[in-house]
This record gives sequence, C-alpha cells and structure tokens, in this order.
Amino acid sequence: MLDLSLFLIIAGVFLVATLYLGWLGYRRTVSNEQFMVGGRKMNPIILSLSYGATFLSTSAIIGFGGVSAQLGMGTIWLMALNILLGLIVAFLVFGKRTRKIGKELGALSFPDFLGRRFNSPFIQIFSAGIIIVGMPIYAAAVLLGGVNFIDASLDINRDIALLLLSVIVAIYVAYGGIVAVMYNDALQGAILFFGMILLLVFTYSTLGGVTAANQALTDMAVDPGVGALAADGMTGWTSFPSFGSPLWYTFVTTFILGVGIGALAQPQLAVRYMTADSSRSLNKAMMVGGLFILVVVGSAYTVGPLTNVYFFNEFGKTSMQYAENTDMVIPMFVNLVFENVFLGDIFVALFLLALLCAALSTLSSLLHTMGSSAGYDVWRYLHARRIGVDDPMTVLRGKDGGLPKAMRASRICTMLMMILVVVITYYMPLSIIAKATAVFMGFTAAALLPAYTHAIFSRVPNARAAKFSIVIGSLAWSLWAFFIHTSTSVNIGLCRALFGKDSLASLPWTKIDPLVIGLPISVLVLLTFLLVDHVRQKGQPSTA
Repeated sequence: MLDLSLFLIIAGVFLVATLYLGWLGYRRTVSNEQFMVGGRKMNPIILSLSYGATFLSTSAIIGFGGVSAQLGMGTIWLMALNILLGLIVAFLVFGKRTRKIGKELGALSFPDFLGRRFNSPFIQIFSAGIIIVGMPIYAAAVLLGGVNFIDASLDINRDIALLLLSVIVAIYVAYGGIVAVMYNDALQGAILFFGMILLLVFTYSTLGGVTAANQALTDMAVDPGVGALAADGMTGWTSFPSFGSPLWYTFVTTFILGVGIGALAQPQLAVRYMTADSSRSLNKAMMVGGLFILVVVGSAYTVGPLTNVYFFNEFGKTSMQYAENTDMVIPMFVNLVFENVFLGDIFVALFLLALLCAALSTLSSLLHTMGSSAGYDVWRYLHARRIGVDDPMTVLRGKDGGLPKAMRASRICTMLMMILVVVITYYMPLSIIAKATAVFMGFTAAALLPAYTHAIFSRVPNARAAKFSIVIGSLAWSLWAFFIHTSTSVNIGLCRALFGKDSLASLPWTKIDPLVIGLPISVLVLLTFLLVDHVRQKGQPSTA
C-alpha cells in the first residue's frame, strides 16, 4: 500500500496547479462563446493534448487495459482504429468542416451545431437529450476508474475519494468553462503521457525484456487459464479469437467497432474542433495527438496482456484469476510491480497521479458537455418558449447564443449533472468501465453520426431526413440493447422483467453489438428520406 503522506504531497502540488489553471479559465471566461468554445482561438498544442486526454481516459487505461488482460493483444486493432478514425479521419474529414461551419453558424455546442445547421429546435433538443441521458453513465465509468485506482493504492475511504474527485472537477468546470477544462487537460495529458511510458518500460524490465516477455505470453496460450474462455473462441493472449465465435463478435462489434467508429460522433470531441482558430491549427494538433494516442493506448493494450505473465509467475494465476475484476487488474499490477523497485513509492505515486489525470481530464470534458447541453441548449429553448417566442430558433441564433443568462444556467446544470454522475457510480456493476464506454460511443454513433455527416457535407441539409435518422437510429439501438444484446440487456433488466429471460434471440445475435444494427438502419433511413424528398422536388412543377 502506497504511503499516503507521500501521495498527498505530490497531489497537493498538482491540486494547486489545477486550481490555478481553473482560475485562469474563470478570468478568461466572460461570455457564452468563451465558456463553450474558448473564444475559438485555442493553441494547437493545448488542443491536441486536450483532445487526446478527453478521448483516452481511465476507460482506455484501466477499463480496456483490463479487457486486454482478459482477452489478449487483439485490442491493438482498437488502437489502430483509434488513430485512423478517431484522429486522422476525425481531424481531416470531420474536424475541418465542423470548425468552418460552426464558426459561420456561431454554434457553441454540438447540439447547437446540429440545431443551427438543420434550423431545427427538435434536433438540437433531441441530441442534447441523448447527451443528458446517456453521457452520465459514461462519466460514471470514468469516475469509477479513478476511484478504483485510489482504492487499490491508498488507504482512503472510497466515498471520500469519490467526493474529492467530484468536487474538484465540478468547481473548475462550472466556473472556468472550456478554457479551464482544456488548460487542465493539457497538464493532465502531459503527465499521463510520461506515466504510460514509465509503466511500459518497467513492465518489460520486470518481465525480462521485450522478447522474453512476449514469448512468455505466447507460451501461456496452452495454460489452463485460457480454458475458461476457450469455449467462446479464445486462442491465446497474442492471437485473435477464432472467427465467428462469441468472443470474436464481442471483440469486433463492441470494443473495436463500437469505440473506433463511435469516436467520430462524440459531442465532447466535436466541440474541440470548434475551439481551433484555423485548419492549420487542426493539422498541428493532429500530429501531436497521434503520438499521444500511440503511446497511451499502445502502452495500456500491451501492458494489459503482459500482466498475465507477471501474475502467473508470482502467484500461479492469470490476471483475471488473481484480480477477479477487469477494472482492478491494472491498479493491482501497478502497485505490485513498483513495490519492489528502487524509489517504488514515488513511482506508484506518480503513476497514480497519471491515472487520476486520465480520469479528471475526460470527466471534466464530459461534465462540461453535459452541463452545456442542459443549460445552454435545453434551458435556452425552454426559456424562449416561456417568454412567448413563437420561433425559438430566433433566440438560439442570436448574438452570443441569444441569452446572457445561459452561462449561469450551464454552471448550475454542471453541478447538478455531477451529482447525478456520483449517484450512478454507486450502482455501477463490476468489470463495467470498458463496456460502459463502448455502450455510449456505440449509441451516439448509431443515433447521431449519419445526421452529423450529412450536416457537414451537404450544401442544403435535409432536416426531415436528419430527424428520422436520429430518432429511428436511437430506437433501433435501444431495442437491440434492451432485448437482444445480453451484455447490455442483463444490466438493464427490462427484458427479464417483461419476458423472463435476458434475450429474445440466440447466438450469435446475442453477442452482436447494437451499433452493428442501429448504425446501418440510421444510415438507411437518412438515405431513404433524402431520396424521397429529392424525387418529390423533381416532380414539382417549375415556378419560373
């Protein structure tokens, strides 16, 4: 167990820096535009570190690190998709168009962007509702990851740890806005970057070097520890699950596709594009972000499987046999591996700080997105209706968002959303961090990605097509998640309550992620309405 006094000294220095950056953000936030998108002039280095730290949290390191310990190095394919889709395609294809159009429209949030682009209050409120309802689960998973690591490393009550993390984040997000969030993201991302390098180096050093460690992991393919998953298709920790097996469907459709594709429609990431002052800034940010993602997730997805070698050598057990929970594999491994090295307590304290940075950076970005959606998007609309405005879009399109009080509403909603996240954290089941991340990312992709793509690439976006795509995509994803996909239906419990069983289907359908069903349906609905409206317009008589 790490010496608490040592960590408190290091954490105290970090806390002072965090609060100072939060204060800087508060000083530089006097308008809705500054609160929401930082005045559209964010430094590309800060932008890249903020994007990376928001994208990769304790979900990637603890959640997916633990999943890779259980299922093997196949998660490296997720890293490749993170870089290809979540960074290169995201910045070059989606980012530049979002920045340009968002600035022209004066959009200050992701729902605001969609609402203004389609000139539709319904789309704005519905997309904000998706964030308000779905994102707290993702945020709770991120918060749980930080709390789990503190629990494994320090003799601190979990409730106290949960309260401290929540209060710190809520304060600087509510008052400093996106500026404080991104400044702290940059600091936290830099600490996380070097912390993951440190973890990778010490892991290979402890296991006898790169070649010896990788060979030992490959040789463990014949160990009985694999047997528990062999029936589901596992072939070893350095090979991919057998094609078409239940494990293959989970690996590919939930983790790789769910998180890989889902990154393109993440509201908290899309807002980052709108903070850039130019396309050139996005290019610079993409280059730095690529190195960041490669190091952070590459280290996590490599160390995860290698923990099996360590636990088997030390205790005769695989990682899951020892930890009994994917979310505790990395925390337990870090504490044990650094325990016997020179200055081990200092290294554990620094790495604990790095993991807390991963939690704080993503949690703050999610909290800012949720608070903004509730306060800026929904509250403004409801206020416009209350004061008798027939067309709320006339208010929503006004200078600086139309209502100066929207920033105050966003701050209040930020605090309320933090309370909701804390409550949800207490009800999160075991081994849930990676799954909760994949669920939210898959849901947003199925609901919003087709309409978002249409919004940035169409010269005349079709609001009717976008509405039906968003609604039916959301419905298709939800029905599959609630009644077919056992990984989600078991936790939701609705299918069992209504029909007395966890799924209305059988293998392999029960292992196919809702994204694989919901996203194609959402795309098909969008294209169908675009075609119908195009044919209808061509059939109308000319007025010339």
